[in-house]
This record gives sequence, structure tokens and C-alpha cells, in this order.
Amino acid sequence: MAFLIKSMIGNPLSGIGLGGGGDKEEEATPSDPAKAAGMTREEYEEYQKQVVEEKMERDADFLHKKAERATLRVCLRDKYRLPKSEQDENMIEMAGDDVDVPEELLKMVDEDATEEEGKDSLMGQIQNLQNMDMDQLKEKASATVTELKSKAEEKCSVM
Repeated sequence: MAFLIKSMIGNPLSGIGLGGGGDKEEEATPSDPAKAAGMTREEYEEYQKQVVEEKMERDADFLHKKAERATLRVCLRDKYRLPKSEQDENMIEMAGDDVDVPEELLKMVDEDATEEEGKDSLMGQIQNLQNMDMDQLKEKASATVTELKSKAEEKCSVM
């Protein structure tokens, strides 16, 4: 409400032209950014250099993190025989050859690999057999035997 009244009435003394009204506005907004920040020219230039250096460092760190993730994706694609990605390969090239996968991510991948190895081992297969239905097992075995017989007959002319 007070803002509305002030804007309608305005400053009563601003209309009185005492000759020097325009100088205060120019002093309020200095053209030099160093003065606007309250620093000397040299301090302001040093500050700008620091800002640029920090930004470059953040960008480099970000690029390195992206390359690490891309490296991990490439490793996972190789492991699971998935098609390669041009984007990941380009990201790794941009970051350079010194990109390693972070240790936490390697631990996660290794844990997954050990779980899969456990499933692929003989004990893992036996545990899967216990969970399997016997009728289903018999069907698989008979299908495998008939498939082997048909392949053998195709290859061997004596049979």
C-alpha cells in the first residue's frame, strides 16, 4: 500500500531542479564493474581469473566423471555382449586414456559377477533343479535327447 502511494505522489523534492539532480544517478551506477563490486581494478581481474579457473576445474571434473560412467557402460556392454555405443566411446576419447572405473562401481560389478557365477556353478544348478517341477524336467530331457538323435542322424550316414 505504501509503495502505491509513493509511486503516485513521488518524491516531492525531486521536481525541484536545483541544478545537480542528474549527477547522483550517474554515481549510483558506475560504469566500471570493479567499482560496482567494491574492489580495485587489479582485485577484480584476479577475482575474474579465479572464477574462470574454478569453472574450468569443475568442467574437467564433470567430464572425467562422465567418462568414468561411459567406461563402466562399455565394460557392462562387453560383459553382456550388447552392442557398442559410439557416444560412450567418444566420451572416453574426449577425456583421454587415463579414465578408470571408480572402485565402488567395480565392487558392484564384481558382486554381480560372483552372483552370476554362483548361479552358473553346479551347486547353483542343483538348487534350480530342486525348485523345478519333475514333469517339466522330464520333458526337457526327452526333448534334448530327441534333438541330439535328429542331429546325429543328419550328420552320420550310418545311422
